[in-house]
Amino acid sequence: MNDLKVLILDDESRITEKLKYHLEKRKFKVFTANTPNDGFTVLEKERPGVLILDVMLPGMNGLDILQKVKAEYPTLEIIMISGYGDMDMVIQAMRQGASDFIRKPFQIMDIQLAIERTEKFLMMQSKLEAAENRGVLVSKELEGMIEKDFVGESEQIKKVLKMALKAAEDGDVNVLVTGENGTGKEIISRIIHFGSPRKKQVFAPVNSSAIPESLLESEFFGHVKGAFTDARDEKKGYFELANKGTLFLDEIADMPYALQAKLLRAIEENRIKRVGSNKEIPVDVRIISATNKNIEELIGEKQFRIDLFHRINTIEINIPPLRERPEDLRPLLEHFVTSIAKKKGKKAPSISTALVNKLQKYHFPGNVRELRNMVERAMILSDNDSLLPEDFPFRGEDAGSSVASNNGNLNLDSNEVQLIEAALKETDFNQTRAASLLGISRDALKRKIKKFGIEITKGFVD
Repeated sequence: MNDLKVLILDDESRITEKLKYHLEKRKFKVFTANTPNDGFTVLEKERPGVLILDVMLPGMNGLDILQKVKAEYPTLEIIMISGYGDMDMVIQAMRQGASDFIRKPFQIMDIQLAIERTEKFLMMQSKLEAAENRGVLVSKELEGMIEKDFVGESEQIKKVLKMALKAAEDGDVNVLVTGENGTGKEIISRIIHFGSPRKKQVFAPVNSSAIPESLLESEFFGHVKGAFTDARDEKKGYFELANKGTLFLDEIADMPYALQAKLLRAIEENRIKRVGSNKEIPVDVRIISATNKNIEELIGEKQFRIDLFHRINTIEINIPPLRERPEDLRPLLEHFVTSIAKKKGKKAPSISTALVNKLQKYHFPGNVRELRNMVERAMILSDNDSLLPEDFPFRGEDAGSSVASNNGNLNLDSNEVQLIEAALKETDFNQTRAASLLGISRDALKRKIKKFGIEITKGFVD
């Protein structure tokens, strides 16, 4: 990753310089330009692997630049950024070849993760295609296809990967991915998409719990102008965005019951109606869903439709928690140590047997995501040549750990606020990493920050 060249094309020099500063600290080779002409000059001379492109530029629209760049440099990966993007703009950018679309204001980590995600899935897709061409998969090749969360040696994780690749062969079958937070449900879903006949089309991830209930129908199916008070323009929904591709419904169990019937109809009939319209629009979408909840229990409680459940889980893939596959701990540790050391320009420390033994007894509520966060924290704070058990304090294990004990206070809200504030401080108020440390999604963290009125003071680019 360190050799990856990145070009930032934005007319605001404060943004290009700030991004350049932070990305260079993470060992990317970064170039900047503030006009389209300067950008094309850098492209021709340096041939970067990733272009971060603002939509609003002087003299030439960013979407026009996207189209021109893709025509001249088809292998270049382009991440669009904009403070004005609506769903139609996102759709247009993705259809023209953008690999990601990030709205302002954004955090530095958003851009870093977008770059790493692009590079990661490029390599993953290439290896998947090579494996398909060979027709035979052995365990080491399976492990090599995924860079991060699915490194391992356990039979459980090999079975998960094998099922994902088998599901990928059929471009239409709907898949339900289950497992606890931090096990890697979205990564498995992307493996299925990028290994399928739909791999050149859109992969549209949607967090079913992050959309206000009043907007859910409009977000999924779109609306016509005048359909409701704020419907000033016609809008396409997620089903049209993902047409010919894959719609990934994360946290599907949190979808309101009333919307489930409409989702079922769209899946069964391959047709949708925009809000305020009687016109049916044909769609061809593969559905991959994910949840950390027991949907069968929700069915018994009349919170989830049994007919929708049967429709979305033609194939169900369950990712076991990390505590049930302790043999994966050492290979995961080795991988995270190597990748983090490379990113930070450090020598990779060795891993003591005592540390592995300690971690194999830990419950890991945040699973692989929590382990990676532990490794990164230890490598920042430790000056030793080897990672030791004391470099990995568990919550409440000592007074110096990032999460304090409750000191006799058993009030749930006050302890939750304490945990959130401790995670934010430890990550320098980076919400993406704080959410990872807490074992929840970034959207869930945002809702809790708003609920408790927690002040955020650092880490934003606007």
